[in-house]
Amino acid sequence: MDNRLSLAEKSLFIVGYIGLLGFMSQQAQGQDSDVPSEAGLSLVDADIHQRWADDQAIIKYLPDRYKDDGLVLPELLYRNPGEFLRQDEVTETGDKPGTDLEKIADEHLDEFDIDYAMLTGNSWFNLAALPNRDYAHELARAFNEWLVNDVLPVDDRFLGSLYVAPKAPEKAADLIREYGDHPQVRQVLLPGGAEVPYGRSQYWPMYEAAEEKNLAMAVHPFSEGHGTSNPPTGAGHPNNYIEWHTLLGGYYMGQLASIVTEGVFVEYPDLRWAFIEGGYGWLPHFMWRLDKNWKGLRSQVPWLEEKPSHYIRNNVWFASQPVEEPEEPEHHDYILEMMHADEMLIYASDYPHWDGDDPEWGLPPMDDEMKKAIRHENAAELWDLPTDGSGLE
Repeated sequence: MDNRLSLAEKSLFIVGYIGLLGFMSQQAQGQDSDVPSEAGLSLVDADIHQRWADDQAIIKYLPDRYKDDGLVLPELLYRNPGEFLRQDEVTETGDKPGTDLEKIADEHLDEFDIDYAMLTGNSWFNLAALPNRDYAHELARAFNEWLVNDVLPVDDRFLGSLYVAPKAPEKAADLIREYGDHPQVRQVLLPGGAEVPYGRSQYWPMYEAAEEKNLAMAVHPFSEGHGTSNPPTGAGHPNNYIEWHTLLGGYYMGQLASIVTEGVFVEYPDLRWAFIEGGYGWLPHFMWRLDKNWKGLRSQVPWLEEKPSHYIRNNVWFASQPVEEPEEPEHHDYILEMMHADEMLIYASDYPHWDGDDPEWGLPPMDDEMKKAIRHENAAELWDLPTDGSGLE
């Protein structure tokens, strides 16, 4: 008899066991996971991955010259031995998790009383890594057509992330202006990896359009080390997935340093920016080091009239998933204090990835004020969400 568990069985066991631990922890601590504000918001999820069951869902929106090509994009070079998706979330028709939008609404949003959920799409869509700028731009347009026509109408709680091709920033700005008035569209999503850092002025047309349309910019892991992007670490290409995934924060440091020191937030002071799924434990060190260097090297960045951490605290937010897990629980409290999490941290589940952070157990115990800030208040500020129950306009 073969006693080995299948991947699906392992996934179900892991998810169920972790959920049980979280439930027991909450019961022991006597904590209520739901801390609504006086205005009625309870929880905003910053990272949900919806996807299509069939590539034709996107291909049908491509211009004729690219329909025969279909979707040709660089794939991740590093294998996750546990796959990426929760096998217990496979649809009734056998499609991959995230393809059934009503299932997302019923089994995630309803289950956890989520007021709004930011949809970040398919992590395989690595537009920044494509050498063909025109094809990448048309793929972005096709994705956005699918988003506004086939995804957002399914549920009013869905928030949309526009896709753009960073190598075609002028065309990207046009897309932002074209789709940016949709009431559920609240951010523009860039892949983490690119040919040059995102602070460079060549990208600024996108930021001008985003600020004009009151949309946040965001970075999410997609293309680090793929195609024409730079290596995923400062030391070059790692050997395996554990290195790649551990060092995503290093890539984010490079992008954030570029955005701040090149003066993006000086030029666009109302531009809001989110860094999703890259961790946050590195942020205190990063801000301290950048501020210290600015004191002695500010002649190199005369446009920064305030210390760099000022711009980060005013313009940048960080998603909680993956939650940091220090050896001592109180050390996490120190991280939250040092990074000013009450201003800058937003909750993210990373649903339906198997290593996501469930709303009931994903956040460690903290006081009610901090919980409200992370669960919904900071996200409402980032995406300019209504807090009076009036709905999106």
